[in-house]
Amino acid sequence: MTVNETDTGTAPAAPAAPAAAFPLIGEPLALDLLNTRPAAAGDLIAGPAGLAAWLHGQGGRLTPVAEVGAAELAAVHAVREAADGALSAAVRGERPPARALEALNAAMAAAPAHRELVREEGGLRSERVRAGAPAERLAAELAEAVADLLTDPRVTSVRACEAEDCVLLFLPAHPRRRWCVASACGNRARVARYYARHKGDQVQTVTGSRAEERPETTS
Repeated sequence: MTVNETDTGTAPAAPAAPAAAFPLIGEPLALDLLNTRPAAAGDLIAGPAGLAAWLHGQGGRLTPVAEVGAAELAAVHAVREAADGALSAAVRGERPPARALEALNAAMAAAPAHRELVREEGGLRSERVRAGAPAERLAAELAEAVADLLTDPRVTSVRACEAEDCVLLFLPAHPRRRWCVASACGNRARVARYYARHKGDQVQTVTGSRAEERPETTS
């Protein structure tokens, strides 16, 4: 999503409301996880219902969890905490904290993945499966997604939205992208610029008019 910075003489349309409770979905999975804790809205996966909704929104990116409970919630929060520390350092080009990497490694080791051959009509297929309880599998998949991003050369390109009241992260496909969602934060910024500019024009017009009305003084 890129932002069209062209200004026109008319006021931009009012920003549209988010279509879902989660303002940004579809970034690398590790960033989607971190984006569940936007500053203004608090923790969007603070409880089982919120986490279940987020998992549903991720579609086929994670193995389905039949029932989200306290164990799944704790496991996801632990991975998110480790991801926050590790990615914050990696984006700055620094070495991630050892404690964060240990937590991510432990999550992946608790539910290692392996491939199994499955016989089906017409031949065989290979599928990737994980051992462990649902909470362990979920944590391992998320930790693996964090590991994928940490080892991606593009990790230093991860940006935070430039809107003053937004902390959502994204990996821009285009270097000109400045906002998490152009139709939301980008449009709000354009609206603010538009009214600030026209307010300034009005102040100048009023000031000029008063100067013209001021009577001339004679010595």
